[in-house]
Amino acid sequence: MNISSNFDSGKIEVIEALDPQNIQLRIPNDTNSEHFQWFHFRLTGMQEQAVKMTIQNASEASYPEGYQEYYAVASYDREYWFRVPTFFDGKELSIEHTPEFNSVYYAYFAPYTYEQHLDLVHNAQMSQECELVSIGKTVEGKDIDMLIVGEPDENKKKIWVIARQHPGESMAEWFMQGLLGKLLDEDDPVARTLLSKAVFYIVPNMNIDGSIAGNLRVNTKGFNYNREWAEPSEENSPEVFHVRNLMDEYGCDLNLDIHGDEALPYNFISGIEGIPSFDERLKNLTENFINTWIATCPDFQDTHGYPKNEPGKGNLAICSKHIGERFKCLSLTIEMPFKDNNDLPEPECGWSPDRSILLGESVLQPIMKVVDHLR
Repeated sequence: MNISSNFDSGKIEVIEALDPQNIQLRIPNDTNSEHFQWFHFRLTGMQEQAVKMTIQNASEASYPEGYQEYYAVASYDREYWFRVPTFFDGKELSIEHTPEFNSVYYAYFAPYTYEQHLDLVHNAQMSQECELVSIGKTVEGKDIDMLIVGEPDENKKKIWVIARQHPGESMAEWFMQGLLGKLLDEDDPVARTLLSKAVFYIVPNMNIDGSIAGNLRVNTKGFNYNREWAEPSEENSPEVFHVRNLMDEYGCDLNLDIHGDEALPYNFISGIEGIPSFDERLKNLTENFINTWIATCPDFQDTHGYPKNEPGKGNLAICSKHIGERFKCLSLTIEMPFKDNNDLPEPECGWSPDRSILLGESVLQPIMKVVDHLR
């Protein structure tokens, strides 16, 4: 029996692995941070043998409520990820499974690796509608990839879509894969119409270093990017620094920031009701966006979500709120579950890469609804 995590986005610490029914594990902290929650590891040598793996420090994780009524994902081929029996007793998280093959991967959610990211952006640039540009370097010196979709024109609306500020929220990049696939489909009438009216600036992964490191929340210097928008620095939060500068240069009429939520088993939006500039125009845009998405996608809802900020009480260091105030524009945080969508459950896989991709495709409908009214 062997457990390893020395690979892209791998994260686990083995305390004891002598008895297959008493494998003891811990989740290490994010790099230079007290946060932890993400795990991703490989088990070999246990084909057709029942195993019980216990994560000792689950109750100390950043969001222990995320482990309540939660099922870990597993995969034999790293393409199809399915849910396995998982139990949280308020202190420890136990995963019980009998692998069908000699090698199996377990994770908090289906990973989206750096190699997949590179495939995504390079395949996208093969479209005549898309240009791939490097807008700077990460803390670790990797390229920060941005896709420009549509022919830039000063009369077109400027739409920004960014994802994975929190690196462990890998469903966000699966969402981006769906959005890009739909947007670059030259036969899709919604995509064609949108690209006649808008240019899209898309950053599929805002935190590549943290993603590779297997972090939940921060980059490898320990910075939470979704609290850096008021005062980003090239030294500590270069992705935010460069993206915000380009927003200033190109303009921003709509901003969508794609995330995952550990605790809530629903897809929902967190809006900008608390920013000083929130007015009737932004209220109507928000309602039209949400109502259109509900009407066209049963996987989306607005009954469950975060409490709305009181007027003037929004945290302007958070991306959607900062950008909404900075540009007086519609700016939304989109959240997906790590668990399942309780309104439309699918027990075998829960919320999954495929469903994240489909949700990404579906977001073009509410964008279409509001595009003519963004400014």
